[in-house]
Amino acid sequence: MALTTGTAKRRLGEAHSSLHDQVVAELRQAILSGQLKPGERLVEGRLADQLGVSRNPVREAIRALASEGLIEVTARRGAAVATMTEQEARETIELRALLEGQNARLAARRQDKQIIKRIETVLNRGSAAVAAKRFDQLFDLNQLFHRELAAAGKNTVLGDLLQKLRERTSMLFSPLDPGRQARSWEEHAAILRAIIKGDERAAATLAAEHVMRAGMDFLVGLNAGGETPLFLLAEQKNKRLEGIPQGNAPRRSSQQNASPANRKTRSGSAPRPPGRKRSSGSRPKPNATASS
Repeated sequence: MALTTGTAKRRLGEAHSSLHDQVVAELRQAILSGQLKPGERLVEGRLADQLGVSRNPVREAIRALASEGLIEVTARRGAAVATMTEQEARETIELRALLEGQNARLAARRQDKQIIKRIETVLNRGSAAVAAKRFDQLFDLNQLFHRELAAAGKNTVLGDLLQKLRERTSMLFSPLDPGRQARSWEEHAAILRAIIKGDERAAATLAAEHVMRAGMDFLVGLNAGGETPLFLLAEQKNKRLEGIPQGNAPRRSSQQNASPANRKTRSGSAPRPPGRKRSSGSRPKPNATASS
């Protein structure tokens, strides 16, 4: 798929900042926004042509994003956008919910007025985009809202952990259906109100529930776009690697399905019961050593 996000429109090789960082940022954004789909192969030459760079920075960017868990590299398939099993998705969502709750608690406690003002600005932009049905703007605004929320917690270690978890869960939540998008920004507003009031318990609960609700919506397949969940893509990939067909298992022949008692020999006659020998016309003689 051709990359069209961000600076790729003007060819990254023409920009002046670190080329490595630009390529990493561009590929990360394409993955998190869903432009590059889970399981999609990443061909260095094709990506280099699309970004206007040589293969070397693309190769380095793939290596960097593999260390973040956004890309999987295998000897057999090469590089591909990462997929998740259902268990991995659930565990990642649960951990992010726990940490988002703690961060919101800290934000309500620390009350940084300047950061809260920035959050309000992002919230207003997001709510306006929902009202105008400009859903294409919401991914970036949602990322910005949660970055500012993490800053309001004023805990750099927690903020770094949340950034990595947001990137992983963004792959799960994107794309969201319009109805869920609208509810998401209503939940954002409720979280911010609790923070402004200084209600630590409410802020923590609302932030954790916000992540769990969005995650569970994904896991039960409520996204209106009909996207294949990442854990199903992961299972399909594993089946391909193991040589297991993805459809129904091949049907057994009628001869294989028949019970042993009903199978026929090649001559068409029913098989003899076990232990019976073909009759020779005379009865067998009694065994002389048998006890009476």
